[in-house]
Amino acid sequence: MTLELTNPYLKKIGAVADEHGVEAYVVGGYVRDLLLGKEVNDIDIVVVGSGIAFAEAVAVAMKKRKIVTYEKFGTAMMPVDGGKIEFVGSRKEQYHRDSRNPTVAVGTLQEDLSRRDFTVNAMAVSLNTPTWGVLSDPFGGTADLQNRIIRTPLDPAATFDDDPLRIMRAVRFAAQLGFTIEPGVLDAIPPVRDRLAIISQERITEEFMKVMASPRPSVGLRLMFDTGIMRIVFPEVADLSGVDQRQDHHHKDVFLHTCQVVDNICGMTDNIYLRLAALLHDIAKPKTKKFVEGTGWTFHGHEEIGARMVKHIFRRLKLPFDQIPYVEKIVRLHQRPMQLVDETVTDSAVRRILFEAGEQIDDLMTLCRADITSKNPKLVKQYSENYDLVYAKMKEVEEKDRMRAFQPPVRGDEIMTITGLPAGKLVGVLKSRIEEAILDGRIPNEHDPALQYLLEIKDEVIREYGPPS
Repeated sequence: MTLELTNPYLKKIGAVADEHGVEAYVVGGYVRDLLLGKEVNDIDIVVVGSGIAFAEAVAVAMKKRKIVTYEKFGTAMMPVDGGKIEFVGSRKEQYHRDSRNPTVAVGTLQEDLSRRDFTVNAMAVSLNTPTWGVLSDPFGGTADLQNRIIRTPLDPAATFDDDPLRIMRAVRFAAQLGFTIEPGVLDAIPPVRDRLAIISQERITEEFMKVMASPRPSVGLRLMFDTGIMRIVFPEVADLSGVDQRQDHHHKDVFLHTCQVVDNICGMTDNIYLRLAALLHDIAKPKTKKFVEGTGWTFHGHEEIGARMVKHIFRRLKLPFDQIPYVEKIVRLHQRPMQLVDETVTDSAVRRILFEAGEQIDDLMTLCRADITSKNPKLVKQYSENYDLVYAKMKEVEEKDRMRAFQPPVRGDEIMTITGLPAGKLVGVLKSRIEEAILDGRIPNEHDPALQYLLEIKDEVIREYGPPS
């Protein structure tokens, strides 16, 4: 089979290969995605010889000054517009059981392709003029792409034992591509899953977040659970399985319900941290599960306890700390909008959720809609209409009281100037009293009424809390 290569960099690389008498191939994900009709920015090049020396020759020919070399691994990387090109010499590898870093030796193209994780990534296309575009596919990768199968070039047990990160990559590719993991490959995962311990948390988390970024993360989440690796990678999610809840609104099993919520929200947003909040929204249900006669299982306080679990989870997974407050807020508030459905709900209650959610109110409502997982169309319609009513109430109050991104109309420095108080607890109390009055609807969200209210309450508050020490 001959493929059409249109990337201009490949033609230049092929010309350098011809000039230096070197066999050069584009390999791996580039070839896979080319066959799938996807756009690719990153290019992997294999040469029969020194990858670094060839990269340096290409850099000279392309007038590229910046090239990064990794002598230990015999690889080089060249940044290009919109992506990067990586160069490596064809090699064979021998792994040691206490590490995923192999001993590398020069090998043939077939040996190089055989060491790759899956057949769909074990294909190469020639860049030399006489064989330009000719596909090398010694392990049936094109057939596996057509049949939507994840399979390893060699024995899957040895493939995973050599590099356990490939376990997570199998799950990730199944979720990303919508492929099925071949039964023999799937059966090879449980016996070696404990070897994930030799993989850095950063690499595991990177693969997990790619699962969460896929069109249907539930494919990967369920594979992780069924193979037992969820217990290793994300035990809090594994614990959701078997936790019963009412069936009229949710799946009976909280894990299956959560998988559905995550899939639902992925049809609404690409925000990876909102997707993660969807994964974590019921994370504390196992901790709060209690059976009440006449009611069934209850999970009182699971939203608050779940929010408190977010920081520990982020630390363990080495996720960015600056996203913790966002995910905490969404988890903490995820049940609040449904409590606003009643027609008798006051504007004050609506103001409070708008105040607490702030700029994240739309994301919160997105999660609430994704949280509808009933199989009953009438219930789905009812819950959706209820959220439409809640959103309409929020919009009405928002337009009237300007609560989104709420900032107190009288700031702390102005309070100190008017009262003569130093910075400290009393200033915070006065500021909170003004906020409460606005949220209760006793004063409008405007500077002059808030200032007048401050003048009315300041002496009483100072007497109540005592003069500042």
